[in-house]
Amino acid sequence: MLHKTRGIVLKNTLYSESSVVVQIFTEKFGIQSYLINGVKKPKAKIPFNILQPLHLLDMVVYHKVNTQIQRVAEARPSPIFKSIPYHVIKNTVVQFLNEVLYKSIRQQQADENLFDFIYHSINWFDETSEPIVNFHLTFLLKLSRFLGFAPHEQTRSDQKYFDLQEGDFTSLMPIHPYFIDETDAKYFLLLYAVPFEKINEIKLDNVTRRFLLDKILVYYTLHTASFGQIKSHQILEEVLS
Repeated sequence: MLHKTRGIVLKNTLYSESSVVVQIFTEKFGIQSYLINGVKKPKAKIPFNILQPLHLLDMVVYHKVNTQIQRVAEARPSPIFKSIPYHVIKNTVVQFLNEVLYKSIRQQQADENLFDFIYHSINWFDETSEPIVNFHLTFLLKLSRFLGFAPHEQTRSDQKYFDLQEGDFTSLMPIHPYFIDETDAKYFLLLYAVPFEKINEIKLDNVTRRFLLDKILVYYTLHTASFGQIKSHQILEEVLS
């Protein structure tokens, strides 16, 4: 049976000389694997260049319950990216965010709220012409809410430490190393709460930005099963420095 759905590309794996298996986070069915034939042929019905990480698609798919690999009847970019494929910094940010998303989301069923957040955030990122050096920090902190471990705000003035393990403020220094102090926690929460349109109002130097990214990745490691090591953030830091 054919279904229309939007999709967000997460990963493609070479299947044969001209075919790939693509993992796509779909609006209707969660994460699904699709075998797509002939993507590298000159007149491919579904060309390989629209199957790159975090590309946004309108799709017509065949869907069979309990089938590991599904089929795609039609796929087209929606919207067509204006800047991400051609902008070195944006492209590097997307590669990094894609790696985190691939290791974080496990939805085998539909999650429209999570889907909409990712879809509209990446669309905004592609369209904006504003400086975007803080986008990845804000995106990851906002994403944590949809994954179930959003940071809690400070409730008392004596709570000077943010416990990354508990996701909450505490007045006593935690006995483990997974915490940040009040100054850096302030930025942590500001980046979580700020709309994307205002992220440039938060002024961070490169050292602070790197520190916060490292702590956000620790936060994800503590709260996401089998998160593992993120390899692309070193490249991202070099590009943003």
